[in-house]
Amino acid sequence: MVSVFDTRPCSLGEGPLWHPLRGELLWFDINAHQLLSKTAVWQFDEYVSAAGWISHDELLIASESQLFRFHLGDHNQTKLCDLEANNPITRSNDGRCDPQGGFWIGTMGKKAEAKAGAIYRYYRGDLVQLFPEITIPNAICFALDGHTAYFTDTPLRQILAVDLDTDGWPCSAPRVAVDLTGTAENPDGAVVDAQGNIWNAQWGAARLACYSPKGVLLQTLEIDAAHATCPAFAGASGQIFCTSATEGIAPAALTAHDGQTFVAEVSAIGQLEHQVIL
Repeated sequence: MVSVFDTRPCSLGEGPLWHPLRGELLWFDINAHQLLSKTAVWQFDEYVSAAGWISHDELLIASESQLFRFHLGDHNQTKLCDLEANNPITRSNDGRCDPQGGFWIGTMGKKAEAKAGAIYRYYRGDLVQLFPEITIPNAICFALDGHTAYFTDTPLRQILAVDLDTDGWPCSAPRVAVDLTGTAENPDGAVVDAQGNIWNAQWGAARLACYSPKGVLLQTLEIDAAHATCPAFAGASGQIFCTSATEGIAPAALTAHDGQTFVAEVSAIGQLEHQVIL
């Protein structure tokens, strides 16, 4: 059964992260420039969209123009590197830490301009572009063994898989893992469970969909919000969260739960989120 975890409506809820040391869900409202938890709000001066955990109190956060360390207690920020800082068109979007400790982050046009973004990996002090000409990067997540990464360019309606070497760098051409081109589904954020299956939030479809690594639809979970955006497991448990958005919905069509954050108990077990290695 799906229930509301947090009633605050987000314009663009995204990037949920279950912090394994804090036992706490953190997520973003990109358009409000906010990081949220159940009990707190951290306000920033530009778009923020995704994070990985460094320690109990520190995150790596991706923003419109940079990657930076952020202390949840004293709010101290330390810049790690620029992220398309000289390109006023783009902002950060989906991101996640890989099993090797590298942080993957996608960028996109603020108005979803075609092919304006890219996907990068930050690893041990270096930011490297992996895939250029991405319109809406999403579904960044990783297989349990650390040898496969998944991602999508949402308008293309395909979740792609790419092989990784022992240091976590792509070492093959991307291939189709989940093909939604024959459907009306728009793949948004995703996470891999402990069985290797891919849980994908689907923008406009009000649901999470679970696929096998071979792209077979295993189950769906209805979310009471049209624009489901990104899932996150509560660590190695069967509890899964999902953010949502009000963006793109006409005011007259908004429902009471659009933009809220949801939680459900499922039969699958999640993975622990990986620690960012700086």
